[in-house]
Amino acid sequence: MRMRRIAKIAALCLAGLAVSQPLMAEAGKPFTHPGLLHSTAEIAFIKSKISSDKEPWKSAWAQLRADPLASLTYTPSPLAKVVRGARNKPDIGSSDHSTDAAAAYVHALQWSLTGNPEHATKVIEILNAWSGTLESVTGHDARLLIGMDGARFCNAAELIRHTNTQWLPADQKKFEHMLREVYYPTIKDYYPSANGNWDAAMIQTMIAMAIFLDDRAMFERATTHFLTGESNGNIHKYLNHYGECQESGRDQLHVQMGLGYLSCACEMAWKQGVDLYATADWRLALGFEYTAKYNLGEEVPYEPFRSVEGRYFYQNISPKSRGNFRPIYERVLNHYQNRMGLKMPYSKKIAEAHRPEKRHRQHLSWGTLMHYRQPLAAPYPKKD
Repeated sequence: MRMRRIAKIAALCLAGLAVSQPLMAEAGKPFTHPGLLHSTAEIAFIKSKISSDKEPWKSAWAQLRADPLASLTYTPSPLAKVVRGARNKPDIGSSDHSTDAAAAYVHALQWSLTGNPEHATKVIEILNAWSGTLESVTGHDARLLIGMDGARFCNAAELIRHTNTQWLPADQKKFEHMLREVYYPTIKDYYPSANGNWDAAMIQTMIAMAIFLDDRAMFERATTHFLTGESNGNIHKYLNHYGECQESGRDQLHVQMGLGYLSCACEMAWKQGVDLYATADWRLALGFEYTAKYNLGEEVPYEPFRSVEGRYFYQNISPKSRGNFRPIYERVLNHYQNRMGLKMPYSKKIAEAHRPEKRHRQHLSWGTLMHYRQPLAAPYPKKD
């Protein structure tokens, strides 16, 4: 009886999903560049929509251009020894690190979509400022900070390295050194017993670093942790078989943080021919739909969910921050609905109500501009 009930719940949460196993990359296959969140074909597609004043790209582009971080007068604030304490207290360069990572990314997008070399110069200025200065990231939340910000720095660097010739090889080496000698030692062993958004953040940044560095061993370390790591960030541990999240009993903002980071990890892996999106019978899609449904005011089933090592055991689903939506829905909607032809009714409802997605300090932002309805081929047949 219980299994039939769970099967019914899953069907109601996400109609039309098919069972599939992850599509893994061929051994030894070179990485595709640019190959983090945005490909050359996608950039060309978005440019065509902007140039023809098509919505919602027009409004999303205007929103990005109006952001204070998008200004060419922006100045980075690097620090040699960054400290992020618990809940960002103390904050010694931590907020500057996050803001500059977001600024590097927004200028990289502007360079890619306009061809204005001043934006490429600004990205390089920010990347060089940090890679020429940063020596350490410490404190209780050091791993979380790198997990949140490293993917933004890497996406900016990836776009510049593979579309622009201004970034000097010597400066690229300094950035590589920052990734390998400052970021990677801090996050390489993750934080398995923490709430799962921590390891989800580190997985996304490790995948981003690995692709930028052409480091297959690092890439495998990240994707293996996503799939089988003994951690709350493992997709099987973070989400149960009908989409309830390990943090659903904590609060709804942290749930959406974890989902957003895992979706970024999946998108970057997808660009490299690795389909993490399909893992565990589309577990990530179920997690998005379960969370979206609850945050839209509907009821969902809940079972007490014991975390890895038993550190957390939330007895009831949490109403804290219910209905407070993070800008994480466009990317997964594009993949599951537009690439794969799957139904995501609750995620779709949120995306439509909050379009265009704007910048958020804890996420790789601008989802509407960069991920809305991109017509790319999928490896599996679409479902009716």
